[in-house]
Amino acid sequence: MTLSPKLRWGILGPGNIAKAFAGGIAHSETGELVAVGARRPDKARYAEDFAGARVLDGYQALLEDSEVEAVYISTPHPLHAEWAIKAARAGKHVLCEKPMGLTAYEADAAFNAARKAGTFMGEAFMYRFHPQTAKLIELVAGGAVGQVRLIRSSFGFAMPSVMADHRLYANHLAGGGILDVGCYPVSIARLLAGAVEGKPFLDPVKVVGTAHLGETGVDEWASAILHFDNGIIAEASCSISLKQDNILRVFGTEGRIEVADFWFASGVKGGVGNIEIVRPDGSRETVSVAEDRWLYAFEVDAVAGAVRAGRQEFAAPGKSWDDTLGNMRTLDRWRAAAGLTYEVEKPALRKATLSGDRLEKRAETIGRRNLPGIGKPLSEVALGFEDFPDFASAAILLDAFYEAGGNVFDTAFVYGGGRTEAILGDWLSSRGVREEAVVIGKGAHSPLAYPDVIAKQLDQSLERLKTNHVDVYFMHRDNPDVPVGEFVDAMDAEVKAGRIRGLFGGSNWSMERMSEAIDYARKNGKTAPGVLSNNFSLAEMIDPIWAGCVSASDAAWKAWLTEHQIPNFAWSSQGRGFFTERAGRDKRDNEELVRCWYSDDNFARRDRAEEMAGERGVKPIHIALAYALAQPFPVVPLIGPRRLMELDDSLTALSLKLSAADVRWLETGER
Repeated sequence: MTLSPKLRWGILGPGNIAKAFAGGIAHSETGELVAVGARRPDKARYAEDFAGARVLDGYQALLEDSEVEAVYISTPHPLHAEWAIKAARAGKHVLCEKPMGLTAYEADAAFNAARKAGTFMGEAFMYRFHPQTAKLIELVAGGAVGQVRLIRSSFGFAMPSVMADHRLYANHLAGGGILDVGCYPVSIARLLAGAVEGKPFLDPVKVVGTAHLGETGVDEWASAILHFDNGIIAEASCSISLKQDNILRVFGTEGRIEVADFWFASGVKGGVGNIEIVRPDGSRETVSVAEDRWLYAFEVDAVAGAVRAGRQEFAAPGKSWDDTLGNMRTLDRWRAAAGLTYEVEKPALRKATLSGDRLEKRAETIGRRNLPGIGKPLSEVALGFEDFPDFASAAILLDAFYEAGGNVFDTAFVYGGGRTEAILGDWLSSRGVREEAVVIGKGAHSPLAYPDVIAKQLDQSLERLKTNHVDVYFMHRDNPDVPVGEFVDAMDAEVKAGRIRGLFGGSNWSMERMSEAIDYARKNGKTAPGVLSNNFSLAEMIDPIWAGCVSASDAAWKAWLTEHQIPNFAWSSQGRGFFTERAGRDKRDNEELVRCWYSDDNFARRDRAEEMAGERGVKPIHIALAYALAQPFPVVPLIGPRRLMELDDSLTALSLKLSAADVRWLETGER
């Protein structure tokens, strides 16, 4: 896009905050408002509130307008991430009103869309760009009140009454104080805690929060305590039904700083902002910051500055992507502690993807293959997702994996105490893709690795998964004290009952037990184990990560797998970070990496992976995944990204094709 002399803006969602932002554009040095996208474009007030701008019929019309270069999003909260993603995909630069999304997961997805599109995206906190904020940072960092110990801030006001349909009280619009105004005291606390360390921000190591949830199910007043690793404690409070004093207080060993309504700085239309320094003896010093420019004009010019410099995110003290994500994670923890979940985050109302689309396969990034015993094609990698807290956060990754061509999902009875299975069940049901999906179930983990546990746990797993069968089943651990035939009998019974409709086998089973199980089945007319889930990687695991873990990476295992052609659904196929910058001969701070993967042979393989990666323009971790896929026996690597950028990065490896000679060289160094 060729930039105009002034950055041409469109506003998506013409509410009250959009009117204030339009004033900022009009009084900026770099911006021009050219269009407004409205769902009710016939409102008479738009001509006055957005003078000179074309009013377009709908949000999509704004994104399709070729004159618009940058979009300011000021819709209700649940639409922020959706339209930020759509705007980025349309090639528009985006300034999204806070919060960037309902959660850090949504914000991260929006930033990932901008990252891929090569466009700018930022979260709008207007106070961050005002000279008063720069002065406040200077005073705190310079020790104006000694060593900072406590930060206390609030943003609270009282609406006239509870109005169920108002965006601040409507649960389906993610109303309440925490997301709407609680983000301000959290953001200033993180900003100032970082300033003490000479950093743009600092994230709390501990968050304790609570809230009063009113009759509409949103937080009407709420408070949180943030504890930072430099010893600073911050008290943040917010409200929509309670007026507070809204004074920022920074307490140090030599006095305190007070700033009234810090987020308004010197005023929306300019003026004088005062920073009060109160000494222990009660004496006061006023540091005044006079500024004639309009408050919102600063962020307009900051966007233009970033765009013209080719940056995709704000520079400090504006909120970088990591700054926004840290703020959102803190709000997530506050909400979780308060028990605040919005109905719009639940499966019943989350039928579409985050971008508002119907889920469908949109790319062939992840190829599919056929394996004997599984009655449908399955993707060449499987997705594990055990760490997500809820349906809404996990669905973002599940949707993206499916859209890229993935359809194999790894779960287990023990993951998250059953939460992972329940999330997948909700997702499969809400998206209507159960028949195409290949669902992996695992049960009978130690210390409950017994034959009679298999059916009992599968009962619960299927209920959570909202299905009557799994497509692949693994015993999660072995118990050598139990005759292997008893385990085969138990799993064979589930096959005959139709609750396992594909392959079954062992996860973390030895070669000897697998062979014994296969022989038993053949001799006794039972279904034979036909699949394995052991660790497999270019880096051989030298010590089990957890008790009972088994690796299948050595030469004997490779020969056995090649002979039997048994698929290995391989966990930790990329060495759990061994092929990233987290590992190195001189890096010994990660106990697990050192204990499980550090050996001369593994570092030699890592060196060769780095060399090959350099030749092919990829990363060593991509070579490690491509190595697993290039074996002479079937390998389905289990990948466990938490962020979309990590998923995209992992999938880079799928375009790499390694020859048998490449595999041999990576293993041995022999050409």
